[in-house]
Amino acid sequence: MKKILIIGSCGAGKSTLAKKLSLKTGLPLIGLDQLYWKPGWIKTERPEWRAKVAEMVKQEKWIMEGNYKNTFDIRFPACEAIIFLDFNRFVCLFGILKRRIFKNRADKLNNCPEKIDWKLIKWVLWEYPRRGREKIIHFLEKYKSKRVIILRNRRDVDNFINKKSSDFPHTR
Repeated sequence: MKKILIIGSCGAGKSTLAKKLSLKTGLPLIGLDQLYWKPGWIKTERPEWRAKVAEMVKQEKWIMEGNYKNTFDIRFPACEAIIFLDFNRFVCLFGILKRRIFKNRADKLNNCPEKIDWKLIKWVLWEYPRRGREKIIHFLEKYKSKRVIILRNRRDVDNFINKKSSDFPHTR
C-alpha cells in the first residue's frame, strides 16, 4: 500500500501512529494540521485548503493523518487504506491533557502554542462522538472497497505497529 489515511478524534494519537508507521514503511508523512494552521491558530480559507489537499493526494505515496471532514471527499477516493482510531472519548481527552502537560505533541505546529479550552473539551467529549465520528462512519460505509483498519485502543495500535514486516502494508 502506498497511500494510507489515518483518522480519528483529537487526542487519539493519529500523529504518533503516523510517525511510527512512516518510519516502519518508508512512506512520506503528510500532517494535515501543519498544512491547515497558519501561525497563531489562523485557519486556511476553505478554497485554498481544498486545493492544497487535492495537490497532496496526487503524490505517488503517503501517509496522511488528520480529520478535516470537509476534505474526506478528496482524500477517501485517493487512499488505498484507512486507519480509523475509534477510541473512547475519555481516552482521547486524556491524550490531549497529556500532550499539553508534557508538551510532547508529535506534530509540532508553527507558532501555534498548544492550548486546551472548553470548546476543545466539548468537542472531544460530546460533539465528536455524535457528529465527527458519525461522519467518519458514513464515509467508511461509502468506501467499503478500501482496506479499513479500525483500532479501538492503544493496545490495538501497539499490536498493529509491531506486526512483523511481512504482514505489514509497506512499499520499500
